[in-house]
Amino acid sequence: MSPPVFISYSQPDHDCAMELVERIERGGIQCWIAPRDIAPSADWAAEIIDAISGARVMILVFSASSNDSAQVRREVERAAHKKVSILPFRIENVLPSKSLEYFLSSQHWMDAFPPPREPHYERLMSHVRATLSDAAPRDTLSTQPSPRLPEAAPLNPVELVRIERLLAGYIGPIARHVVKAAAIGATSLDVVVQQVATELETETERHEFIKRWRSDVT
Repeated sequence: MSPPVFISYSQPDHDCAMELVERIERGGIQCWIAPRDIAPSADWAAEIIDAISGARVMILVFSASSNDSAQVRREVERAAHKKVSILPFRIENVLPSKSLEYFLSSQHWMDAFPPPREPHYERLMSHVRATLSDAAPRDTLSTQPSPRLPEAAPLNPVELVRIERLLAGYIGPIARHVVKAAAIGATSLDVVVQQVATELETETERHEFIKRWRSDVT
């Protein structure tokens, strides 16, 4: 089972992020943070996606550096898509870029400046505990066994690579993991395309993506 708290941060804020993790885990709540929790020789993108998908809270160490980080933006996008609660822990007096504001505008900002940060960590712990206690564990949402699905026929690996490359133009290198996950149990390539299209932010992008794929196969 993945830790309930995912820490998103930009590399220049590494010391602050690790200090935050130490404080949270001292309070009995397990965190996931890269690179500490990425296994040797593992696929970084896959590990990060799985950790976000299994988390219930994302704490974003927000600064000017993370505001400009494409990696942080992708992590926040993924958390929003998976409906993971996002808590921006703002360590500098900066406002979010437009790409981040889209996902964070309705969230509760927690300012952690000026120093010292210890009182802010106390407030953060209270908020995280409240959020985790309010959120129902994902593995207890249903007590009914899942129906047995028929086995799917093997999908053309060449076509899966084409889908991955097309999707990567929208969401970057995490496309490989997204397509791989969607292909598990899928009964056709069209099912895979429809599934991965849900990763795109707007209906226009989803329609364009599906149209481009279909034009390539006709």
